[in-house]
Amino acid sequence: MSTRRDFLRTSTLLGFGATVPTFLGRTALAAPAADKPGAKDTVLVVVQLTGGNDGMNTVIPFTNADYYKLRPTIAVAKDQVKKLTDDVGLHPAMSALARLYTDESAVCVVQGVGYPNPSQSHFRSMDVWHAAGTAETLTEGWLGNALKKRGVPAFHLAGGNEASPLALAGAPVRVPSITSLDDFKLKTSGVTGADQNAQKGVITGVADAGAVPMTSQPNLLDFVSRTQTNTYASSEKLASIGKNYTPKVPYPNSALGSKLKLAAQLIDADIGARLFYVSLDGFDTHAGQGGAAGAHANLLAQVSDAISAFYRDLAGRGHKDRLCVMTFSEFGRRAYENGSKGTDHGAAAPMFLVGGNVKAGVTGEHPSLKGLKEGNLVHGTDFRQVYAAVLDKWLGIDAKPIVGEGFKAAEVFAK
Repeated sequence: MSTRRDFLRTSTLLGFGATVPTFLGRTALAAPAADKPGAKDTVLVVVQLTGGNDGMNTVIPFTNADYYKLRPTIAVAKDQVKKLTDDVGLHPAMSALARLYTDESAVCVVQGVGYPNPSQSHFRSMDVWHAAGTAETLTEGWLGNALKKRGVPAFHLAGGNEASPLALAGAPVRVPSITSLDDFKLKTSGVTGADQNAQKGVITGVADAGAVPMTSQPNLLDFVSRTQTNTYASSEKLASIGKNYTPKVPYPNSALGSKLKLAAQLIDADIGARLFYVSLDGFDTHAGQGGAAGAHANLLAQVSDAISAFYRDLAGRGHKDRLCVMTFSEFGRRAYENGSKGTDHGAAAPMFLVGGNVKAGVTGEHPSLKGLKEGNLVHGTDFRQVYAAVLDKWLGIDAKPIVGEGFKAAEVFAK
């Protein structure tokens, strides 16, 4: 018995590492399928654009002469803009997203999003967005609090050693950060193949009637044994998801493309996961930002191509009406370019929502280029209004305890 206990101690829940929490055994396999009564199967994928995305070169006011005066070298020429309306359009690098807008009616653009008295600090402003609040100390995130209300599997799809975001803090079960489906494989402490197989054998057999002597009263080892077995089974299922997965459309060979492909595999696997969080860094474009081409254009192309492939892949699998992708950045950039042909920290910027049930089109007015405040675009929509819509209308979670009173849900969903 001591040998079995040693195997359990070294190779099961602890051996999985920090990436696979116990909810897999309790929740993932037991989650109701989308067609079962009581299943709430909408999916939210949050895409964080880290560094402060330049909103004015993302959703471009191409008819406004002030735009070209403020940006003599990095403005995008009118004839290159992917027009959305008579007044605004997308950066030319975002052609894939523009096609979703025009051909699929699957894109909602929310203009001029921000919050009062915006901070110019990356860290402070990101915390405000993550926590949906402006208190001096922020320790829990808006999605973490949402998971308290609706406990479903959620994933942070990370790159390398990327830390889990504050947005997910406060969840009743820690949200795992994973980089690939291989993270779900059982990690044993055995040095040789024989030792590893022996440890796996203990896990898969330990809950059999003869493996652990049963007592009249459930004991700790009984509980641990069954928990290990359930967790092992669900983890094996998750690790095998990608073996036969062929995307309906090719994904771009990019960091964001890889993360969203992983999200698609988990969504299509019907394990009940409804929240996914991914990020893309590099948007702090103080110098050499570029206009129609350059560093910022490359980032926007990655966002556009990855989200478009993700949507089309899942739409091809029948999930488009379940899916909502929401982008945000901690702030926008200044309206005028700086002496280094870049842009400095600003305020208001657009958000995108992509999915089969978003309210297609452009919501809100582009911030005035004449009514700047200390060189910053003034927001017209508080980001918590968008969060309120996502919580209330999409996830079915009361937004008020999370974002606070007084934030009317933005009209970003068709129904």
